[in-house]
Amino acid sequence: MDVLYFAWVRERIGLPKERIETQAATVAELVEELRAREDRYAAAFADLSALRVAVDQELTDFSAPLAGAREVAFFPPMTGG
Repeated sequence: MDVLYFAWVRERIGLPKERIETQAATVAELVEELRAREDRYAAAFADLSALRVAVDQELTDFSAPLAGAREVAFFPPMTGG
């Protein structure tokens, strides 16, 4: 699946996008796999309350299932007027 990172998440990880193989059943399990990779991922996912997630371009939460998903995107909450 493709994992996309936006804004400061991309800056901390150093990549805009990567293709990964995962056995994670939910977004939360995917986050745990990513955190375990190296410190830059741990830093990016340190505070999940500061992140939003979309699965296949649909805004969802971290308990969302990943079965059949092609894309997961992580980004900070949107603000502005």
